[in-house]
Amino acid sequence: MNAKQFTLKGLSLVAFFAALVVTVFAKAQSIEVQPPYHLKVFAHSVPGVYTQPDSIAVLNGHIFIGYGNGVAKDGTDGKSSTIVEYRMNGSVVRKFSVPGHNDGLKVDPRTKLLWALQNEDGNPSLVTINAKTLEQKQYSFPPTLNGGGYDDIVFRHGKIYMSASNPAGNPNNAPAIVRVELSGSSVTVTPVFAGNATATDILTESPVTLNLQDPDSMITDPAGDIVLDSQDDAELVIVRHPDTASQNALRVPLTSPFGSTKVDDTIFATASDGFILVSDLSADTVYAIHKHSFVPGSAYSAGIANGVVALVGRLDLEFGQLTPIVTGLKNPRGMTFVATPDENHDRDTSGDEAEDACESLN
Repeated sequence: MNAKQFTLKGLSLVAFFAALVVTVFAKAQSIEVQPPYHLKVFAHSVPGVYTQPDSIAVLNGHIFIGYGNGVAKDGTDGKSSTIVEYRMNGSVVRKFSVPGHNDGLKVDPRTKLLWALQNEDGNPSLVTINAKTLEQKQYSFPPTLNGGGYDDIVFRHGKIYMSASNPAGNPNNAPAIVRVELSGSSVTVTPVFAGNATATDILTESPVTLNLQDPDSMITDPAGDIVLDSQDDAELVIVRHPDTASQNALRVPLTSPFGSTKVDDTIFATASDGFILVSDLSADTVYAIHKHSFVPGSAYSAGIANGVVALVGRLDLEFGQLTPIVTGLKNPRGMTFVATPDENHDRDTSGDEAEDACESLN
C-alpha cells in the first residue's frame, strides 16, 4: 500500500497512532520495562514435567504456582495439573499433582490451606492442600447454575466466594459470583451476584445492565469490596458490600494507550516493600517486577490490549485506564503481590535471595 492509497478519513490522529503502535508491537514484540520498574525471571516451566504457568499464591513465605500442563479446561481428558512450591529465591521445594485443569489458586487465611480450583469451563472440582502435612482433599460440586465452571476464589469476612465462569447463556442471567461452603466432600453453592445485574458505569455515572460473558479472576480491594474481572468483556465489576442488603456494583471499562484491554488478573500492592509476580503462560515463564517502593493500595493488571499488545499496567480504577509498565509479553495471566520486610528494619534475607537468584532482564 502506498501513501496515496492510505487515508486518514474517518480516523482521528489518536486512533491512527494507536493503530501504528499496535502494528509495530505485532511485528516485533520485545519485552520493554518502564522505569522505575525492572523485571527479573523468577521461574521457568520444565518441559515434560510442568508447563503453562497461571495462578500464583503466597503462603508462609513460599510461592505456589499452578501449571495447567495443557489439560482440557473441562477436565474431560483425565489429565492433571501441577502446583509447584518455591522458596523466595525461586528454588523448587516440591510439587503437587491435582486432577483437572487448575486455574484458581488461593490461600484460606483462617486454615492456611491452599485451595486449588479446577476445570473453569465445566465439571469443576476443588482440591485443598495442607502444605505442611502434604495432605490433599478433593471436593465435588453440584451441577453448575450457569452451565460452565468456577474460576477464582475470594475469602472475605469469614465467607468464601467463587466466580462462575464460562456461562452457557447470552445474555447471562445466571450467577456470576456465588458463596460456597464445604460439607463433607461436597461444595454447596448460593448465588450472590447475577451476570445481568445492574451496575453504575464509572465513566457515565449512569445505570447499565451487565451481561457478563466471561467472569474470571477475583480479588478484594483495600475497601474490602470484591473486584471481579469479566475478561472477554474488557471490564471489571466492583461489587460493593457484597452479600448484604446494600450490595451494589460499579462497572469499570478497561482501556490502555493501545485500545480496549482484556485483563486476566488484577492485584493491589499490600506494602511499600515487595514485588509483583506475573505468569506468562505462552512463554512458560514467571516474572518478578521490582520497584524501589510501591504505593500500598495501588492496582495493577495483566492482559492483552487490542488483541495484540500483552502487558502489565498500573490501573487507575476511577477511569479504567491502564498505564503500561511492562510490554512485549506473550500471554500474561496470574499475578500476586509479594510483600517483603523493609530492608531498613530487620529485613529477612529471603528477599535478597530472591533478587540474587532471579535473572535480570533490564
